[in-house]
Amino acid sequence: MRFLGCLLCVGAVSAASAGELRDLRLWDSPEGTRVVLELSDSTPHKVFTLDNPARIVVDLPGIRGAGLANKTTGKGAVSHVRAAQREEGLRVVLDMKQTIAPRAVLLDPAEQYGYRLVLDLAGPGDEDVADVAPVTAAKPDSWIPRPIIVAIDAGHGGEDPGAIGHGGLMEKDVALSLSRKLAALINREPGFKAVLTRDGDYFIPLRDRVKRARKAEADLFVSIHANALKNRSMRGSAVYVVSPRGVTSEHARWLAQKENAADLVGGVGLHDKDDELAAVLIDLSQSSTMEASFDVGTRMLKQLGSVNVLQRPQVQQAAFMVLKAPDIPSVLVETAFITNAEEERLLRDPAGQEKLVRSLLEGIKGYFESYRPREQRPADGPRLQKVRNAAGDEMSRRASAE
Repeated sequence: MRFLGCLLCVGAVSAASAGELRDLRLWDSPEGTRVVLELSDSTPHKVFTLDNPARIVVDLPGIRGAGLANKTTGKGAVSHVRAAQREEGLRVVLDMKQTIAPRAVLLDPAEQYGYRLVLDLAGPGDEDVADVAPVTAAKPDSWIPRPIIVAIDAGHGGEDPGAIGHGGLMEKDVALSLSRKLAALINREPGFKAVLTRDGDYFIPLRDRVKRARKAEADLFVSIHANALKNRSMRGSAVYVVSPRGVTSEHARWLAQKENAADLVGGVGLHDKDDELAAVLIDLSQSSTMEASFDVGTRMLKQLGSVNVLQRPQVQQAAFMVLKAPDIPSVLVETAFITNAEEERLLRDPAGQEKLVRSLLEGIKGYFESYRPREQRPADGPRLQKVRNAAGDEMSRRASAE
């Protein structure tokens, strides 16, 4: 065995205090494995690696909980979890399938969570977001049809459950179920292709969801959620687009704050967002993207009204981070109130889910019947995409790629 070095040592705790390991959770995603150790107290933890065989060791001074840790099953890059109680505290050992240098951060309590030591074990590299069908070769400067790409974003996931209904239904689960159903319907439509930002129970930072849509060259971004309020009588479906001047109501502002806080729950800070997002909003206000978002959002809202009551008869605006792509029409759908007993049953019922996603599909199809994207590939230079503004005038724009 060879000691490779201490990777992280942060936090503070009194030597006299005795805390406990409340939970140990593992989440696997296409980008890697996340290990979350939920603690009753902060602690000056130490994380280091050993090799032959590959292991990650986590020392938690003043913490107890070896029995709970030893009951945890390995997942993803972690083949086995074991722990031992030592005089100075708890030692947790992650037996690894391969050598990985972890990134670790200690998070303060948030909502239903206590202190969380989060270890991100990145995989060998990001895989392609989607297997987008190649475009048939064409003569330079000729317009050719191409598949319509719809990026579907299942809200929350993994460590972030989202809202929870009084019957126990979790927003992250219903959002994924609805997203998969909508993707299946879209893929059955000729000339359409769906891309899921997540296709499992794992967390994706909000900004990365938009990056995945842009990487897939999406023509539309649809984020699926379920609404929630303490008032159990509140009900209704809603559709949001981004607002360049902030939110348009106190309720929308509250929702925006809750959705944006998901990055903190997932362990990713948002300290650098202000300037960048302000620039994105300026770009949105100067382009046709906002108008297109309102167009498709209005069509989707009208169709939702045939399945459920509407919270409001018009598309609403809020500062949701996932809606701020400067070049993709984007909408966020609050399908129903998970905190309303009747609407929670609608969200749980497979037949109810089918009605909801079919209404969204009709709105999407109606939008693209008026605007069918085509692309132009000159002999040299970037791909150009044909867009239409509110007046129906066509223009070419440079398609973005990261």
